[in-house]
Amino acid sequence: MNNVENKVEVIAEAGVNHNGDFNIAKKMIDVASEAGADTVKFQVSIPSLGLSRFAEKADYAKNTTGEDESFLEMCEKLHLPLNSYTKLKDYCIKKNINFLATPFDDVSIELLDELGEKRFKIPSGEITDTSYLRKIGSYNYEIILSTGMSSLDEISWTISTLEKAGQSKTKITVLHCNTEYPTPYEDVNLKAMKTIKDKLKVKVGYSDHTLGIIVPIAAAAMGASIIEKHFTLDKNMPGPDQAASLEPHELKLMVDEIRNVEKILGDGIKKPSDSESKNIKIARKSIVARVNIKKGEILSDSNITAKRPGSGISPIYWDKIIGTKAIKDYEEDELIQK
Repeated sequence: MNNVENKVEVIAEAGVNHNGDFNIAKKMIDVASEAGADTVKFQVSIPSLGLSRFAEKADYAKNTTGEDESFLEMCEKLHLPLNSYTKLKDYCIKKNINFLATPFDDVSIELLDELGEKRFKIPSGEITDTSYLRKIGSYNYEIILSTGMSSLDEISWTISTLEKAGQSKTKITVLHCNTEYPTPYEDVNLKAMKTIKDKLKVKVGYSDHTLGIIVPIAAAAMGASIIEKHFTLDKNMPGPDQAASLEPHELKLMVDEIRNVEKILGDGIKKPSDSESKNIKIARKSIVARVNIKKGEILSDSNITAKRPGSGISPIYWDKIIGTKAIKDYEEDELIQK
């Protein structure tokens, strides 16, 4: 049985992998739900509010989408109209999966609030935007904060800025993250997740951009309360994030393995498990007659020993048995009785 303290929220990050197509976005909700994810996440924005026409694409985006169009032009093409999100949230309710979104600007923040959302996801790129943070912090909703490209001091500043705006620190979960797509293993630095937790006294999780599912599974085993991972319907689809995302069967496998991690971690109490208790009598030993013993004979190292099975007196009581009298005649290997 899963321990409730080990519960990991798996966020299937749709991002912009719907390519601005509402029907693809709905299909992604289907896939996330069928994979067993807890939450499906989208990115909400009015691109011109957060991107100047001079903003440059990241190298990975240039590699996957080319350099003919600007960053702004790419995002304009990929984003969904704001009126799409009411329908997507309703569809999530129908498919029994949580809806979550990252707002990239003030209008998008207000839209999510109007939708009744009580949780915001702050992306890595916004953690130094004072006015953005103050607006989100003023709602005092649950916050998931990604921290790619940031130092511990910057994360501390971000949390402080949110708190000064009215945000309760207990409602913040900080996700360790690296923003390179895909992230090289040597840059993952999962131990930083524990550093964030210990130094800043916050709940932590991990937002993954590596290839495959090994790293998020490891993060879950290290105590992440949230795992976020990009997914796609097909890695061969056009778009900046598709190649570094999981396909449906990979997403399901990741969710299944994280659920196994929840079981594996247990409750931390060292005791025999239900499944192994039956092995105690087989694997442990009992005190038995080393040779034939007559009633009344003094039991000593020379006439008793410890052998399997463990259904008699445990040799843990050896010193209490030594020096006592045999209460009956014993044949060799017979269990000694009190």
